[in-house]
Amino acid sequence: MADRQHDTRWSALIVCLVAGFMTLLDVSIVNVALPSIRSGLDASDAQIQLIVAGYSLAFGIVLVPAGRLGDAMSRKVVFCVGLVVFTGSSALAGAASDPAWLAAARILQGVGGGLINPQVSGFIQTMFRGEERGRAFGLFGATVGISTAIGPLLGGVLVTLGGAEHGWRYVFFVNVPVGVVALILALRWLPDAERGPRESLDPVGVLLFATATFLVLLPLVEGEQGEELASRPWWLVGVAAGLLAVFVVWERGWSRSGRATLVDLTLLRVRSYMLGLGLGTLYFAGFTSIFLVLTLYLQNGLGYSAFEAGATQMPFALGSAVAAVIGGRLVNRYGRALVVVGLVLVVVGLVAIDVLVPHLETRVGLSLAPLLAVAGFGGGLVISPNVTITLSEVDVRRAGAGGGMLQTAQRVGSAIGVALVLAQFFGQLGSSGGDYAASMSLALRTTIGFVVGALVLGVADLVTQRRRRP
Repeated sequence: MADRQHDTRWSALIVCLVAGFMTLLDVSIVNVALPSIRSGLDASDAQIQLIVAGYSLAFGIVLVPAGRLGDAMSRKVVFCVGLVVFTGSSALAGAASDPAWLAAARILQGVGGGLINPQVSGFIQTMFRGEERGRAFGLFGATVGISTAIGPLLGGVLVTLGGAEHGWRYVFFVNVPVGVVALILALRWLPDAERGPRESLDPVGVLLFATATFLVLLPLVEGEQGEELASRPWWLVGVAAGLLAVFVVWERGWSRSGRATLVDLTLLRVRSYMLGLGLGTLYFAGFTSIFLVLTLYLQNGLGYSAFEAGATQMPFALGSAVAAVIGGRLVNRYGRALVVVGLVLVVVGLVAIDVLVPHLETRVGLSLAPLLAVAGFGGGLVISPNVTITLSEVDVRRAGAGGGMLQTAQRVGSAIGVALVLAQFFGQLGSSGGDYAASMSLALRTTIGFVVGALVLGVADLVTQRRRRP
């Protein structure tokens, strides 16, 4: 009986990882299809930007409310609804006949992805304990790393197979059979919710937090390539800060009335959670940007095809996958020290790439492969161990909201990194007369700066732990 339960839990994890992989893949896979979308639908720059940004906006806004919904009602139900929304909207996106249709479908996709992802971390928290939880989060970390890195390669393959006219449609249609199979298996394998007292959904808290998240993300994701950062509506961030202050006041009052809040404010006093939140935000600001600048350098600067550019980045994905599994097994033994080692490896790999790129003339992909593998291996030791440590002191009954907060922080970090790095890249490209190597070098140093910031937080945590020991 125990063996059967064990097998069911790991089968349920596979369903969660497949769905999570599919939703995170759509963050990066669409990028290589944008030229064919532009020509196939005769889309303007503003419409292309909405197609890209709509998914990220909806995804980021829904994460925390969806996590709270899963905690209060049923993770299985919310997960399956998310799968239906994501799969259906993928089919709608693939069948789009004009840019407005595609943009609307992408926003729906983002809602589906936002419903699914907090339930994944919530299921891991509730289904696993001890070393098994570390292994499960290790596999989740591998999924995050691979989905981000393999997106350009898979997108390049699909665009090549479908051609300029239909290739971009394959990028969306590929989600449909995967989503249908995942839904069938989710209904069979995911654990049903334990019956307990029905909790309040805190609708006012949801509205305040979602609006504040939207206002933070909007100036970060709406800018076009090459646009000056100063021209964006940064005043919205000030409005968002005011809304967050109102949100905290509301949550405290709502909690005093004895009702469950959207966000457990006691988490703000948990050192491991707050450090992990900050570390994850900074790391994702650098991590996500790596693939953007590398793709621009290889495709636009060196003339690589979408497939060749994606294949060049595969060593990062493979290194990340291997290290994430290893990190999941070792995190309970070494804790935050494992994350620090991973961050050091990422910095070493990226610095070496920065030093090497100006001197490369031929076989650039082969020359960068071992350095990308080192950086990817380091990344695998960061993502999943950091998630495990960050959520270790979160009550499993609030695992969905806690995981949603963590993923929201990562999405905000990614948006900040992408906005800043792309502005630097295209600014340098214009001032240097089209020198892609110099532009990549400048952008890469900014990503290194973000990773170093995460490293500082990791080291600070280790020092604090050592001082606290008797």
